Amino acid sequence: MPELIDTSIKQEKAVLVGIISGRDDETLISEYLDELAFLVDTAGGLCMKRFTQKLDKPEPSTYIGKGKLEEIRDYVSDNKIDLVVFDDDLSLSQLRNIEKSLKCRVIDRSNLILDIFALRARTAHARVQVELAQYQYLLPRLAGMWTHLERQKGGIGLKGPGEKEIETDRRIVRDKIALLKKKLSQIDKQKATQRSNRGSLVRVALVGYTNVGKSTIMNLLSKSDVFAEDKLFATLDTTVRKVVVGNLPFLLSDTVGFIRKLPHHLIESFKSTLDEVREADILVHVADISHPGFEDQIKVVNQTLTEIIGEEKQTIMVFNKIDKYSFIKKDEDDLTPVDKSNYSLEDMKRTWMGRVNSPCIFISAKKKENIESFRKMLYDKIVEIHKIRYPYDNFLY
Repeated sequence: MPELIDTSIKQEKAVLVGIISGRDDETLISEYLDELAFLVDTAGGLCMKRFTQKLDKPEPSTYIGKGKLEEIRDYVSDNKIDLVVFDDDLSLSQLRNIEKSLKCRVIDRSNLILDIFALRARTAHARVQVELAQYQYLLPRLAGMWTHLERQKGGIGLKGPGEKEIETDRRIVRDKIALLKKKLSQIDKQKATQRSNRGSLVRVALVGYTNVGKSTIMNLLSKSDVFAEDKLFATLDTTVRKVVVGNLPFLLSDTVGFIRKLPHHLIESFKSTLDEVREADILVHVADISHPGFEDQIKVVNQTLTEIIGEEKQTIMVFNKIDKYSFIKKDEDDLTPVDKSNYSLEDMKRTWMGRVNSPCIFISAKKKENIESFRKMLYDKIVEIHKIRYPYDNFLY
């Protein structure tokens, strides 16, 4: 009998809000809101409209200006919007003031990402990491949860309980954070023991922005069935597989993807998961060349890796999804300046990507284009390390 699908779950309608500061241009903000819309979609919401405002800096009390807030309030009221999502982190006072004005639920980017991580966490390790990050995010915002006490009239016995209740909750949350850190430390020791038992095989780690195709490449090289989906953060837990290329075995790991403005608490919680990256001999940095902002994505990944690892490692740059790459071919009599949108794939290979990111390769994991060349490049890198580690195993290659 086929499994019945619950159609009673209502998809939440959401609007997005971002500001354009003096240093940003509208195209860049549009790309950021595209990503925010994808996050909302991944979380199960439906993006109805986007609001942007040009501001030198966010308003201290409401993040956006009074007129824009009224415009959003009218749209929320007229269209029965469930959720308003801001692209930047909001302070507790901003969150309360905005919710009071809009009369609907308001969250920021960090809250949304934490929600998706909670949704995606499948193993005990991932669930502990996400829960720890959620409590750390929640702790400074606890006061906002007791606004119902402000409506109580003063009087004997009514002045203290609010403060006591908040302090009690803070203590509970701090105790929970301490407990989760202890539990995470125990799991980390188990993971370290597992890694030490794998011998001295060469280790290769797939890294990159979220949704660039790392899990698809993992499945292709290891002939396994790692969960892959066209959603953000499809992979949270590091998956390790033993792979043989040519006649050389090595360990290949697929790690959680990075993203712009990744919440600090989440980075701290997931540092242990990224021990596979820290201990890897070779990094395979995967980028989605079909994405208009792929260069920014590469920078985000490199900055996060520097924060986590703190040292340079041998890296193979893989530009994936060439099957989706498209460009606008300029007419010969078109005298407007050439930009990135006019570059063919061959032009791209001759730019900084082919010179600076050496070695690099352009592939399509989905269509299996140029995969054999990628295997050969990976094989050559592994051989270099293998010769140093096992100088008497030359008969293997």
